[in-house]
Amino acid sequence: MATVPQQQQDEDATKLEFGSLFENADTLINAEVCMLLEHRKAQNEADELDEDQEMSEVFQKTLSHTKRFSKFKNKETIAAVRSLLNKHNFHKFELASLANLCPETSDEAKSLMPSLNGKYDDEEMQQILDDIKQHIGIQN
Repeated sequence: MATVPQQQQDEDATKLEFGSLFENADTLINAEVCMLLEHRKAQNEADELDEDQEMSEVFQKTLSHTKRFSKFKNKETIAAVRSLLNKHNFHKFELASLANLCPETSDEAKSLMPSLNGKYDDEEMQQILDDIKQHIGIQN
C-alpha cells in the first residue's frame, strides 16, 4: 500500500491547513496579479534593451486570465475590498477566495469555502458579500 507523504497529509484547504511551504506566504487577488503583470509588460515595452524580446506565452496567458477574471479595476477598489475583508479577520486564503470568486450568497460562499461554516451567521456573511458587490458597482 502506498503511503501519502507527510507534506500532503498536512494540507487541507477546507480546514485552512496549507502545510509549512505556505506558512508565511501572502495571497494576491487576481486584480493585483493583473496589475503587477501589466506593470511588468509596460516596463518591458519601455526598456530599449529588451525591445526584441517578447513576453513568454505563459506570461501572456496569465495576463489574459487575470484580466478576464479580475473583478476590480483599480487600486482604490482593491484596497477597499482588502480592507473590508481584513476588518473581518478572514484567513488570507478566504480573503483571496472571496475577492476572486465574489459569491452571490452566503450559502454559495460557504459551499465554496467550507472553512467559513460557523464563522459568521448567514446575515453577517451576506452583508459582507453585499459590501464587496457595492465596491464592484462603484468602480463601473
